[in-house]
Amino acid sequence: MNQISIAPSAIPSTEHPLDAAELEQLDAYWRACNYLAAGMIYLIDNPLLKEPLAPEHIKQRLLGHWGASPGLSFMYVHLNRIIRKLGQQAIFLAGPGHGAPGVLAPLYLEGTYSEVYPDKSEDEEGMRRFFKQFSFPGGIGSHCTPETPGSIHEGGELGYSISHAFGAAFDNPDLLVAVAVGDGESETGPLATAWHSNKFLNPARDGAVLPILHLNGYKINNPTILSRISHEELEQLFRGYGWTPYFVEGDDPQHMHRAMAATLDACVARIHEIQAQARSGSEPVSRARWPMIVLRSPKGWTGPAEVGGNPVAGTWRAHQVPLAGVRENPEHLQQLEAWLRSYRPETLFDDDGRLVEQLRALSPQGNLRMGSNPAANGGLLRRDLRMPDFREYAVDVAQAAAHKAWNTRPLGELLREVMARNGENFRVFGPDENTSNKLDAIYAASRKLWLADYLPEDDLGGELSPDGRVMEMLSEHTLEGWYEGYILTGRHGFFSTYEAFVHVIDSMYNQHAKWLAICNEIPWRAPIASLNMLITSTVWRQDHNGFTHQDPGFLDVVVNKNPEVTRIYLPPDANCLLVTADRCLRSRNNINVIVSDKQQHLQYLNMDAAIKHCAKGVGIWDWASNDQGCEPDVVMVGCGDIPTQEALAATAMLREHFPDLKVRFINVINLFSLQPEGEHPQGLSDRDFDSLFTLDKPIIFNFHGYPWLIHRLAYRRTNHGQLHVRGYKEKGNINTPLELAINNEIDRFSLVIDVINRVPHLKVAGAHVKEKMRDLQSECRAYAYQHGIDLPEVRDWTWPG
Repeated sequence: MNQISIAPSAIPSTEHPLDAAELEQLDAYWRACNYLAAGMIYLIDNPLLKEPLAPEHIKQRLLGHWGASPGLSFMYVHLNRIIRKLGQQAIFLAGPGHGAPGVLAPLYLEGTYSEVYPDKSEDEEGMRRFFKQFSFPGGIGSHCTPETPGSIHEGGELGYSISHAFGAAFDNPDLLVAVAVGDGESETGPLATAWHSNKFLNPARDGAVLPILHLNGYKINNPTILSRISHEELEQLFRGYGWTPYFVEGDDPQHMHRAMAATLDACVARIHEIQAQARSGSEPVSRARWPMIVLRSPKGWTGPAEVGGNPVAGTWRAHQVPLAGVRENPEHLQQLEAWLRSYRPETLFDDDGRLVEQLRALSPQGNLRMGSNPAANGGLLRRDLRMPDFREYAVDVAQAAAHKAWNTRPLGELLREVMARNGENFRVFGPDENTSNKLDAIYAASRKLWLADYLPEDDLGGELSPDGRVMEMLSEHTLEGWYEGYILTGRHGFFSTYEAFVHVIDSMYNQHAKWLAICNEIPWRAPIASLNMLITSTVWRQDHNGFTHQDPGFLDVVVNKNPEVTRIYLPPDANCLLVTADRCLRSRNNINVIVSDKQQHLQYLNMDAAIKHCAKGVGIWDWASNDQGCEPDVVMVGCGDIPTQEALAATAMLREHFPDLKVRFINVINLFSLQPEGEHPQGLSDRDFDSLFTLDKPIIFNFHGYPWLIHRLAYRRTNHGQLHVRGYKEKGNINTPLELAINNEIDRFSLVIDVINRVPHLKVAGAHVKEKMRDLQSECRAYAYQHGIDLPEVRDWTWPG
């Protein structure tokens, strides 16, 4: 096997910035961090080792991860030095999974943790509680969870740390975002693409991101790729990404402290030089080659070198708990005590358990502490958007379902004005699709951000600019990460993507939803702006892309998460979309998912009616119903733009063929209204639901997504047995819109047949109409196969009247 040599780092020109006293104090502070990190994993009592370690001082279950912790606290301690030296505003993102002890320890030492959680005070009893809570029922997890002050990123998300860091730096000109990238994390696809974020950071108006790639050699029990390539190849890789890499490599603490201090001095000086040049206005802003650091240190650094005859420090065995049998194995207990005492805690803490004064002086003060920086509790900085009146962008609807319009174009005009009014705290994110999604009006307020090289013919209508605020990159992962980092640090935004590809960020949605759900339970976490997501280019208009682009299942993913956080809206037309977008942009601590196709569609409601309908979330459309003053024979429901159109067309045909049939037409815009009010804050009461959907009449529910989702939401309702849902059933290809609808039985003809089958007095009397509907389906298929489009009477259908 090829061996990778770990050469001493090349210390930058500002050699040895630490004198002997500073070096000793810095190392002592780091030893205090390592002592606390190990204590969190093992100790439930005797936090200062004032008596010999005994089994009863050890937790019953040893949970947590030691391996990355010393490296993380090493970074944190050195960043503190820069903050104190320069008065630098900074936050720290820990990408490695389960590395929380290495961050929690310096948070406790700087005093932030005790301020946020007074019972974890800076004394012996507070330290005991601090140790006990870690990976303990009723306590905190082993990631940098929302409970961790100073954190906007939960370690272990694996792949999103760099994109979160850049999102935090956008429009934060004085902020340095230091981000630790785990070498296991660096093997993920999202992380690999996120390195290109440096092409989108404008040094004239943004802060800076300083990545620290932490190579400790191993994942759980395998080597990591980047730790097993040569120094030269690694350097070439990051130079190819557009970075200037600095290397800090070794295992001797004194050498590493000196090297890290010199390297951080050089990196931060270079960052300030780049920013000063860009902000001087002496020349056009261009892409910078920002510095980054590769920190190569042993996994489990300063921990047990060997356990049971096997090497531990510097190997995969240090990943979690190096000494696992401490309560049962006296030899392990003795080894643990020797390990903990090797940090000399009696020299670090006074008799009361407080960090000694000369070391306390190494912590920054006030909001300069990374755990207390307001940017890491973004709700403290969030300002309400200056919103235009959405009514100004209304589509004129003189008669329901009589003409078509682009649903998303007016939204683009609204977003244009939002961007114009909020030039420093609002951005639009989309993977190269804003024009395709008919949101291109936004370019009148701000161009696409572009700092990389470009050719004269690239500038499509003058849309590219280093000052742009429209963020486009063909990576949903990176865009979503930027967006999350942006709103987590106090700003606002809007994200749009194709429905088929939103699944790319399923896990990112999951993690952000979980983060918000926990934040709702933490009093000191101030509410942030909601994450607003437009899902467009939808399943029912994929006649050119085909089967691969037909997947409305993201809604099923959304429904899995906490109801206090999740919101799903399916506006049927442009005016309802405007009302919905205004509501979402004003909301906090939610994830708002809006489903609206980008093509031309029938328009149903004028603005006044749209406002009322959206306020209710679900309602009867009187103009499409004929059951006024009596019980209906059937309830026809549309949820989504195309399903609503087909349900209306079916209703018109039913009323034509069966004039005495009483049809109630309902449109659902707020999907969670289908749940009982006790299960979701936007759910309807049982009384209101029963009033709308009846107690015993058949309900034909035409739905945008997979049909079983509706049953899942409404299974407890009184009339669920009569609820018959039509939706996407994985039947599609290169179809015309109507043919695709027929294949999945959401088309007008299938719905008419369904009503005939469900309404008792039509089962026999409606036989002739059923036959006609089947004949029409055949005619429509034949026409589509011959002409490549749907019949004109289908394409141009409007509500009779």
